[in-house]
Amino acid sequence: MGNLKLKGKDILKLGYPNNQSVNVALEVMKRNFATKNIHHVKSILKDILLNPENFEKDLTFGQIAESLLSSRKTEKRMLNNQRASFQIFGNNISEEAKNQLYTALKLPISTQGALMPDAHSGYGLPIGGVLAVENAVIPYGVGMDIGCRMSLSILDIPVSYLDGARDKYEKALAEHTKFGMYETHKSHIDHEIFERDTFDMIPILRRLKGKAIKQMGSSGGGNHFVEFGEVEIIEEEDQIGLPKGKYLGILSHSGSRGLGAEIAQYYSRVAADQCPLPKEAQQFAWLDLNTHLGLEYWTAMNLAGDYASACHDDIHRRIVKAVGGRVKARIENHHNFAWKEVHNGKEVLVHRKGATPANVNELGMIPGSMTAKGFIVRGKGNPDALNSASHGAGRAHSRGECRSLFTQNDIKKELKLKKVTLMGGNTEEAPMAYKDIHEVMNAQSELVDILGTFQPRIVRMDK
Repeated sequence: MGNLKLKGKDILKLGYPNNQSVNVALEVMKRNFATKNIHHVKSILKDILLNPENFEKDLTFGQIAESLLSSRKTEKRMLNNQRASFQIFGNNISEEAKNQLYTALKLPISTQGALMPDAHSGYGLPIGGVLAVENAVIPYGVGMDIGCRMSLSILDIPVSYLDGARDKYEKALAEHTKFGMYETHKSHIDHEIFERDTFDMIPILRRLKGKAIKQMGSSGGGNHFVEFGEVEIIEEEDQIGLPKGKYLGILSHSGSRGLGAEIAQYYSRVAADQCPLPKEAQQFAWLDLNTHLGLEYWTAMNLAGDYASACHDDIHRRIVKAVGGRVKARIENHHNFAWKEVHNGKEVLVHRKGATPANVNELGMIPGSMTAKGFIVRGKGNPDALNSASHGAGRAHSRGECRSLFTQNDIKKELKLKKVTLMGGNTEEAPMAYKDIHEVMNAQSELVDILGTFQPRIVRMDK
């Protein structure tokens, strides 16, 4: 805790009530002002005590102010008997995934939900689950990989180069992409995101800043990838600005790395303490956005989303520098995030866990598998889906099932059949692990228009 010799009795002497506010003040000041003079610290605490309303929205002191202004006890929250309204798109969805959504729809804060056609069970909200709630955010509803996203760069290089100079493109992926927990780039560019004062305002972000800098431009394990492939534009769209035809593309899928994972773990624990729920709903513990902790998570979540975007920028910058050419168009979108949106005339927070935002005319990228085509889409803004679409094909088999169902030989046969080169990867991400992307796309024709496709050719994943 550093050198600050502040004790509870010192805070009581300042006039603080003998309740939780003393412990909160002690923790906050030791965490943030460990090396400061005790008289300076006491003067700050006195100011907060005299006018806690002035500090309610402060990211450092808001928790103290809140504990002074509120003497609420943490009471167990009950679920509603009735579910909020919802719609399920697609047929090939497990009962377990549906039941996870049904539980979420009974939260007293829930207003509407939807299940995308790629849905399968997850922690808290199912993957492919969309949930709108009032004035609160559910850390597990966002997910562990905050701001996980797709990013497609379309280059002015003839697509034939993927065959003619395949070695060059394989080398670029081998040398300029990093995956998993331990691989990082040797050199980094300065990125504006690290200049943001948000990193200094919240203790967990301050602690994670070094890790975030180190992992910049790297990708996660599991189903994350960077790949070269063949883009085909089948419908011209002003936002893309390219004529119909075939192009060379770079597609990446990854999120906010260790930064997002640790934010998710910390605030999921905090939410569970703040918001006790019945056993079947414990993973839906929420943070009220009127509270300091809710504001803190919201701020951290948004920073993690911007960091994920910055990582993709860096990945694409490195690859384009290695292979040459210019980026003619870029299409990208988040999933695993929460957005403030207006639905049915009311502002709500829409959680999309493994679901793509598909507002009217919003562009997105929905991948298939390492061998199956992905789709460039334009949102239709379907209100029944809370303006959402699937984020991929979705798993047909769990990772555990894949280890017993498929062999490396099975994967090699499929790769050869589809003329795809795979670098890294494992049986958990076998092409056969995923649902048929064409069935998934057919089930969401009311949600998106298809503008083009992306056929993977050279795929790099974690070893």
